[in-house]
Amino acid sequence: MLQKAPRRTRERILELSLRLFNEFGEPNITTTVIAEEMNISPGNLYYHFRNKDDIVNSIFVQFKAEAERMLQVPSGRRSNIEDVWLYLHLMFELIWRYRFFYRDLNDLLSRNRKLELEFKELLAHKIKVARNLCLDLRSEASLEASDMAIDAMSVNMVVVATYWLSYEYVRNPRKYSEQQSMADALARGCYQVLSQIGPYLRGETSLLFQKLSEEYLKKLK
Repeated sequence: MLQKAPRRTRERILELSLRLFNEFGEPNITTTVIAEEMNISPGNLYYHFRNKDDIVNSIFVQFKAEAERMLQVPSGRRSNIEDVWLYLHLMFELIWRYRFFYRDLNDLLSRNRKLELEFKELLAHKIKVARNLCLDLRSEASLEASDMAIDAMSVNMVVVATYWLSYEYVRNPRKYSEQQSMADALARGCYQVLSQIGPYLRGETSLLFQKLSEEYLKKLK
């Protein structure tokens, strides 16, 4: 039986740093803490990463790559409301795995120019995907809205998704990391984002949206 090769020190540092940043907040974790938790010397840590921002930027590279893979529209057909629902689920789960970026966003961007530029690009990409999804729905007569309304909806969807976990943290910080609370928070986030386009849906798509929403809201009671 072949044994798995041991993970490299660099990968282990990134994995541990992500866990610590998520659990305690990135501003509260230093490279000294990371080295101690890794049971390595600070010099060994700095061999792999120049400083904490270098660790943060490397984690963001992983996050961005996963997000861009996830934000692929279906090939050979137009998107439907179930695609949108699925995308939101997957995206919220991804945001949860890298939640420190969103919880500590303002602090991170105020002192990390590289991350600021990268995060702007990611937000722009999310808005573009949201807009294309709305245009697909409109082309199928499943959504009735002007270009201006679709532009506003696309931005609003991304704004809600970006700051939803921060809202949930403020709303109930003591239970923020509990498994069930997290699952409920993600479900509420999906619903709140989709509620931006709900009033514009028409026909069977509107009925399907109502059905999906009712099923979700029942789970949250």
